[in-house]
Amino acid sequence: MSSYLLQEQLMHATYFAPRGRQRMYNLGHQLSQRHLNAADLLIGFIGGEGAGKSRLISGMFPGLELTNDDDGINVRPLPLLEAYEGKFYSSHTYHVDVRFETAFTQPGVIAGAIRGAIDANKRVIVEHFDLIYEILGIDADVMVAIGEEVIVTKPTIFGPKPDVLAKHVLRSVKYRKMAHSAEDLTNLVLDRYFNITKAPRHGDIRHGFLLEFEECPTVPIEEIESKVLEYIARDLPIDYLDDEHISLGDAENWHCTGPRLHVKTTGQIESFRLEKEYIYDPKEDIYILAGRVGEPDTITF
Repeated sequence: MSSYLLQEQLMHATYFAPRGRQRMYNLGHQLSQRHLNAADLLIGFIGGEGAGKSRLISGMFPGLELTNDDDGINVRPLPLLEAYEGKFYSSHTYHVDVRFETAFTQPGVIAGAIRGAIDANKRVIVEHFDLIYEILGIDADVMVAIGEEVIVTKPTIFGPKPDVLAKHVLRSVKYRKMAHSAEDLTNLVLDRYFNITKAPRHGDIRHGFLLEFEECPTVPIEEIESKVLEYIARDLPIDYLDDEHISLGDAENWHCTGPRLHVKTTGQIESFRLEKEYIYDPKEDIYILAGRVGEPDTITF
């Protein structure tokens, strides 16, 4: 079956939303190969602050100038508006962050600029697409929603609608933040108390995380869990330092590949627990320690 036909029949595809800049770039590249074609001009992104939209967009559209990125770099005036007002489009692809731009420009003007670019056969990448959809009056060719999962869909007149996706991912992203903070806490405990200093490989599960080891650790899992729960009970602050480090309680320069994706304090990690055995994966020849947070739930759309 051709890639084009698969795209036409797509209801939605769901991926784990990875933690870490490079893993998000890699997922973005995969999504562009699997779900985009040249006729897709309006690409809508949905997700809360710190969910990783900018990283995913950079992976899907390498070289695209983002007008408001995770580092707080704001491009003024907005290239899309300049092109629309001057009726001259110097680029094929434009980016607009609706939440940011509405602080400076009326939503109707932004919607007009988006429609004008599409009419000129240009591609527009719209962050916070759910905030402009009703005024814009047209649906995206592809929508990408980022919460605990990355959901990709090619909506039809029957949906899914942007507000439905927004409600789901804004509700679920808290589990991704909790899981990431619990993952770093677990690594901190392994390093400080059990002399496991070599960082294990990381993996994803729903409402949780995986730590992957080449050799089976000898540390009792109950002891690891107990120490992590102590840190959670102390309600320690977790703060962004730079693109590769956070402060985690008294760990003032802890290496982290996704420093913006955390709860504010350890006490916000809900229902943390570790699976009570190291799981052997014969295909990869690794041993896995699985951690979970929150309560189980199901996808609701």
